[in-house]
Amino acid sequence: MRTSEKPAVNTAAGLSGPASRKLPVPPRERKPALAALAVLLILGGALATTLLVLNSGDRVSAIRVTQQIGAGQKFPADALEEVKIADTGIDFVSWSQRQQVVNSFAAVTILPGTLLTNQMGVKASSELGEGKATVGLALKPGQMPAGIQQGDRVQVIFVPSRSSQGQSRVLAQSALVFAAGDRSRSGNSGQITVVVDSSAAPEIVAFASTGEIAVAELPGAR
Repeated sequence: MRTSEKPAVNTAAGLSGPASRKLPVPPRERKPALAALAVLLILGGALATTLLVLNSGDRVSAIRVTQQIGAGQKFPADALEEVKIADTGIDFVSWSQRQQVVNSFAAVTILPGTLLTNQMGVKASSELGEGKATVGLALKPGQMPAGIQQGDRVQVIFVPSRSSQGQSRVLAQSALVFAAGDRSRSGNSGQITVVVDSSAAPEIVAFASTGEIAVAELPGAR
């Protein structure tokens, strides 16, 4: 009796026919719009960087204040220095206009290191105008606090001596320190010039001559 033999399968050859064929891979879709956008972004960034580099070279000469200038005071020539800054469009005063600045007055108290703008100066001073007077005070130790400088605000106070009659009172509520002289070596005395109402000036001068004047600083009134 014969037995039927199955044909041997060639395993080395693998599958044959349709089952052995690879499935087709769909081609990748190209997105030209995204590619163009990426290129534009790259070019835009490069352009912005180039503009920043170029603009960093566009510098102008401005005026920087080197010392405190009180409101109403004239700009001293030695308080101005030239600096180079980037042209940002802010109306900083040009160094070429320094002569006009010297002939004008501070509209507000200006601190050292400030870049000067047109709004900080005025042609006329309300502090040194009509009805005002400047008074020089030679103060002794204990009659003025340390650190008073040009542009500060002070109270001018009558301090009676033991031989005088009367009580202490304020003669000038908010006087502008127009100038501050050098202190003595002890640092406890000095000379200052203050701007006060002309009506109060005679009394202040009289008490100053007898050493009955003291000043108190008003740091919040700058």
